[in-house]
Amino acid sequence: MACDFLQSRTKENLMRAFAGESQARNRYTIGAEKAEKAGMYAVSDIFRYTAEQERAHAERFYHLLKEVSGQTIQIDGTYPVDQQDILADLLRAAEHNEREEYEEVYQKFGDEAKEEGFLEAASAFYQIAQIEHIHQERFGKLAQMLENHTYYEREEVSTWMCTNCGYIHEGKQAPKVCPVCRHEQGYFLPEEFVPYKG
Repeated sequence: MACDFLQSRTKENLMRAFAGESQARNRYTIGAEKAEKAGMYAVSDIFRYTAEQERAHAERFYHLLKEVSGQTIQIDGTYPVDQQDILADLLRAAEHNEREEYEEVYQKFGDEAKEEGFLEAASAFYQIAQIEHIHQERFGKLAQMLENHTYYEREEVSTWMCTNCGYIHEGKQAPKVCPVCRHEQGYFLPEEFVPYKG
């Protein structure tokens, strides 16, 4: 049943989602800095890459609030504080938060928008939920590799790419130093995370 946007739960949910995505972007930027300090430059890039996608989600939700431009919307909500010192723990926290958005938060927001007759907002919630699921899996896989010590070393021959110069290495472990550009091991990315591979 259609309702007035100004009186809707959807208006508040869009603002909650905008706030949540904005905070996620900042958390992932902070995560990127922690990864960089740990010498994990490729993981830092993944945090920044994901942070930029969160910015795009925030922008989409913000755009859907255009009808109330110039107004102040009061919301309440709960948002995570993830201050882990161990990089794998930080990735697990990110995985958990993305799972919540995918499984619970955006499904509920989408259902409420649909019920109130705001189909474009409902579609945005459902579609972005699917992207958050990809983020969840990405963070979970990275955390598992770090926990199992398989990010740089495998029992079988695997492939890594230097994210600085593009050198592809095959072997049971990533080189300590790239033989081409001389950048350290932290720039190597396991093949399953390499973007734009041929």
